[in-house]
Amino acid sequence: AYVVRAYRKDSRTLLLRGAVRDQKPPGLYVPDDPEPLTIHHMIVDLHITVPTLEIVQAKAVMEMHPHQHCRQIEDHYQKLVGLSIARGFTHKVRELFGGPRGCTHTTALLQAMAPVAIQSMWSFRMAAAREGTEAAGGAPDFSTAEARLRAVATNLNTCHIWAEDGEQVTGIRNGGPMEVPVWIAKRYAELGRDSTTWRHQD
Repeated sequence: AYVVRAYRKDSRTLLLRGAVRDQKPPGLYVPDDPEPLTIHHMIVDLHITVPTLEIVQAKAVMEMHPHQHCRQIEDHYQKLVGLSIARGFTHKVRELFGGPRGCTHTTALLQAMAPVAIQSMWSFRMAAAREGTEAAGGAPDFSTAEARLRAVATNLNTCHIWAEDGEQVTGIRNGGPMEVPVWIAKRYAELGRDSTTWRHQD
């Protein structure tokens, strides 16, 4: 199981916490044991500056591990400090910690953490804007086609919806409005509101 959560530490810092836990069914390794057995449990904390997305603090901890010397690699993950968690991060993680240079489970966890940091940026910016803090770049501006392109720049080419030559980005580039997200439309419907009034539809 992989669990990754992003926390807004302050107006300029994101705390990204990831955990991987490998549990085996009761009785598999220890006969008649009624409890599941945890054989791997690794936790990684990354402190990331916003909006640069640079890692300024890193800590990897092996709460449960199979071998006595597994924890000797924990300090090696200090090499994350100074890296950007944006594009190119997965490649750099493989380069620094792949194979015998790291722990398989911790390295795989890091690769699962990067998208969470990127996807939390919209919420981070919204929270900062509510407080009047511009450190994170303020709320996304959707008032003009140019502003909309700037607002979604970090999404470009991250998936098929955001392909730079795809329908959505072409529509924005041609001055079309931003689509109301499905989750907003659904929640507005549940609240009995008109989703076309959502303020990001400017």
